[in-house]
Amino acid sequence: MRTIDITEVRGLPLFAGMEQENFETLMRGGYVQTFPPQVELITEGDPSDFLHIVTEGSVELFASWNNRETMMATVRPVSTFILAATIKDAPYLMSARTIEKSRLVLLPSLDVRAAFDVDNNFARAVVGELAQCYRAVVKNSKNIKLRTSIERLANYLIRQQKYNGGGAEFELRIEKRRLASYLGMTPENLSRAIKALRSYGVTINGSHVEISDPQDLASLAKPSLLIDDPHH
Repeated sequence: MRTIDITEVRGLPLFAGMEQENFETLMRGGYVQTFPPQVELITEGDPSDFLHIVTEGSVELFASWNNRETMMATVRPVSTFILAATIKDAPYLMSARTIEKSRLVLLPSLDVRAAFDVDNNFARAVVGELAQCYRAVVKNSKNIKLRTSIERLANYLIRQQKYNGGGAEFELRIEKRRLASYLGMTPENLSRAIKALRSYGVTINGSHVEISDPQDLASLAKPSLLIDDPHH
């Protein structure tokens, strides 16, 4: 494992407070692997053998049932997945595949659980991250259940505009097919929602987004700290 990989992992809130000896023990069992695009890294239902950390590239989390598939999240550097299955020693509830060429650190779940048992700071950080993930699931459920498809798209664009520096123009970092799945829509519903937002000053051409009247868009979206703020 490269020194830069270890440094990046150490810098994550999950690992930052660990005792150095415990961190080094955990890292000794880990290894780094680079994957090409569209490689399935884990499959839902399989045992959670490793905690994965994305250090380069991006990974899509998705789930399937009855010949249907839905996108759950996109993981970008430097982030872990899927912590809950690792700590609980339970099967993965989601699958994961690379979107682009990606570099990952893999830590054996047995070693992660052993560190949880002996390192109080790490255990507290695990609880904090799992609580954050739980709250994200609640917010996503509220978003899907309380908002129309147009409102969901409007709030997504407002969040993306903020993440991209707040300018009037930015690029979507996700294919429209994946975006529709993430927002709980069919591609056809997404197309209709995109057309409907034109009257609110939103133009989407390919992956390029322009928001000419952010106040008008916000009046439709009605963003909420209790749904849209990832840190609240």
